[in-house]
Parts: sequence; C-alpha cells; structure tokens
Amino acid sequence: MEFELAQLIAANVAFVGSHFAMSHPLRAPMVGALGERGFQLVYIVVSIATLYWVSTAFKAAPAADLPGSGQAGWIIATFLTLPAMILFAGSLFGNPALPTPMADQQARAKPSGVFKVTRHPMMWGFALWAVSHITLWWSWRTTITALAIAILALVGAHLQDRKKERLMGEAWEQWEAKTSYWPHWGALLSAGWLPWGLGLVFFALFSWLHLPLGGIAAGVWRWL
Repeated sequence: MEFELAQLIAANVAFVGSHFAMSHPLRAPMVGALGERGFQLVYIVVSIATLYWVSTAFKAAPAADLPGSGQAGWIIATFLTLPAMILFAGSLFGNPALPTPMADQQARAKPSGVFKVTRHPMMWGFALWAVSHITLWWSWRTTITALAIAILALVGAHLQDRKKERLMGEAWEQWEAKTSYWPHWGALLSAGWLPWGLGLVFFALFSWLHLPLGGIAAGVWRWL
C-alpha cells in the first residue's frame, strides 16, 4: 500500500510539476531550442505520459481505504459540483485566457457571464470539482489526485496571470482591472442562461457517467 501511494504521489508531482515548468520557466528556452511546434509536441507528449502514469498509479492504489464522510459528504460534494460545472461551461465562451485570435478583443470587452464571478472560471471549476472529491474522504488515491488537480488549477491560474501580462500586455492588464482572481459567488446567479443551461447538462451527464465509469453513483443520481 505504501509503495502504491508513493508512486501515485510521484506521478502527480511529475504531472503538475512538468506542467508548471514547461508552461513558465522552461517555455522560452524550449521554444528557442525546438521552435514553437517542437515545443508543443514535447509538451503534449510529456503531458500524456505523466497523465498516463497518474492513471495507472491511481488504478493500482487502494480504492476505499478511508472511512468516508457519509451522507453529509455526498450532499456537500453534489452542491460543489454544480457551480463547478456552471463555471466550466461558461469558460468555454468568450474566454481571453484561451489561445484564440479574439483573445485581445475579448480581454478589452466588458466582463459578462461567469467572468463576472472570476477571470479564471475554468480553473475554479476544476478546483471545486477537486474539493468535492476531497470532501468525500473516500480514499487516499482520490484525495491525493484531487489535491494535485486543485493545486494545478489555482496556482496555475495565478501563474497564468503573470504569463498573460507578458504576452498580452495592456489588454490583459485591462482584463485584470475589470475582473477578480477570487470568485464573487453572488455574481454566479446572474451568469446567464448559457452557462447555467450547459452547466446543468454537464452536471447531470457527468454525474450519471460516474456510475458506469467509476462504479459509484454520484450527484442527484445517488438518491434517484
């Protein structure tokens, strides 16, 4: 058991650490040595390889070696997952953090939808999803991997601000002045029909898939 968990920790450290390293301090020298396409290829290969290591180490670790937080934990996890899905759904539209030709224009626009909550809705969505799994206190393998995802999301969002300031300059500085790293949760209610509608679809779909893929009923399906 100790070996399996140590391997899982090492895999998660490799996945998160390589992502941070290649996205920030190593990006410029790697692009200089390999070119942009070469860098992207190495980035993808390393990300897939370390993620595969996480997956295999996760499967090898014990499945239910913690007592769990009971019904209360499942209720809390379900309520955390809903805003996570809404934030994630809304982040797919009009997001200047995504590498698109419209990023500069989007950063100069007035924040709308989930961007009134935070300028990093995708990252906070991942973080909430991770915390929902930690709340269940189901197994060490879930807790370790979810913690790694939360760190990757929230520390990554902070580092992304610094990178975007260098790459986008004044446009991103304007975006930072109009938005917040820390979520203003009250603004989620006025995020609009698209994030809420698509978020509810994601919430229902992914929680339903939890049983056939993970073997455990989750979300509202746990009580239906």
